[in-house]
Formats: sequence, C-alpha cells, structure tokens
Amino acid sequence: MTPEAVVIPAYNEAATIRDVAQRARQLVALVIVVDDGSTDATAAALAGLDVVLLRNEANLGKAASLRRGADEAMQRGASAIVTLDGDGQHCPEDIAALLRAWREAPECIVIGSRLHQRERIPPARYWANRVANFWIGLASGYTIADSQSGFRVYPTRVLREARVRCDRARSFVFESEILIEAARLGVRALCVPVQVIYGSRARASHFRPVLDIARITRMVAWRLLSQTLLQRAAALRRA
Repeated sequence: MTPEAVVIPAYNEAATIRDVAQRARQLVALVIVVDDGSTDATAAALAGLDVVLLRNEANLGKAASLRRGADEAMQRGASAIVTLDGDGQHCPEDIAALLRAWREAPECIVIGSRLHQRERIPPARYWANRVANFWIGLASGYTIADSQSGFRVYPTRVLREARVRCDRARSFVFESEILIEAARLGVRALCVPVQVIYGSRARASHFRPVLDIARITRMVAWRLLSQTLLQRAAALRRA
C-alpha cells in the first residue's frame, strides 16, 4: 500500500506547476497532477518529472479534478491524500507538518490554516473566509479555524463515504461541504498553521469571494434545513 499521495488540481498553472509538483515529490512518492482542461502549457511543464499526470479534456472545475485525482490515488492504495493548489499559494514543504499531524490523529482531516497571518492575506479573501468559517462551523457543530484552505490531508475513508457533489458549479463548494459531511460521519478537522504565500502567486485566484461565498452559504442553509427536517421526521416517528 502507498501510505500517502499528493493530489494537485491545475488549471492554467504553467508558470508554477513544475516547481510545486517537484517539491511535493521530494516529500511524497506518489504525486498526481490533474490538468483541468488547461489552455496553456501546464501539462508540458511537467515533462520528465516522476509524477502521474491526468488530463481532463475540458475544464470540469476544481471539485471534479480533486475527485478524479483522489480516485486515482485510492486505486493505487493510498491511505491518506494530501491536496494542495498548483499556483504556488501553498508551500509544499509544509506537507511534512500536515502529515505529522495526520499520523498523530489519522481519523481526522488535517487543514493547513492560513488565517493566523492576517496581514499577508488580501482583505476580501480574509473576510470571505471568516464568513465561510462561521457557516461551516455552524453546520459542522464545531469551530474550524480555516474552512477554506485547500491544503489538506484527507483520510481515504472520508473521500470514500462522503456524499458530496463534484460538478463544475460546486468547484469551491466541495471543500466546504465535505467538512460538513465528514462531521456527519464523525470525522473532525484539525487545523495546523502553514505559511501564506499570496504575494508570489503567478495569476489571479479562480476563487470569486462574493459568488463563491454565496454558493457556500446556500449549501450550508440547505444542509441545515435538511438536518432540521430529518430531526423533525425522526421525532414524529418516535411520537
């Protein structure tokens, strides 16, 4: 069995993907890059690297790419999956700290938390994350320091059992919803501080604070409503 794998979704990341993948490969034997229908030289930039490259014919969104990469990792026997972005926002060397935390608590999702370095985060992103943290924490039943960080370690049990949509409209909802779904499965998230590298980013973020936070809030509202309806139905059956 391959103990851990790294999955990197990449959409038009030609400027950064080779460096990110190469540094991740120095820490973890199995690195999977999912080229999400890039129109630049993302795939070509990985030539000669000892990584697995999967290519989506069209741009399917981050959620679908994460799902495809995770499925590939699980087929290869991974017991935990590290996810990080291909744009250089995450420091691959922090993978070591996340995996140490996961090995101490293998039943948990481990999240690389950034909000402790508020001064290094664009204000719109910071406050969007704070709003999302409130709603995700409310639906999950506990406080999560950084619910929007995509730098994570997932136990494969969560990815196998979680019922979360991965279509294109859910690209930036998936990583929020899976925390709520994990809580339903009895799995909590543990946050570990990591470096913040917004200043060196090669392109603008694909995350749209207003639209994507609105989608996350709508998802949470539906989850909360569904939970309430299920609880009422259970109470009626017991009456």
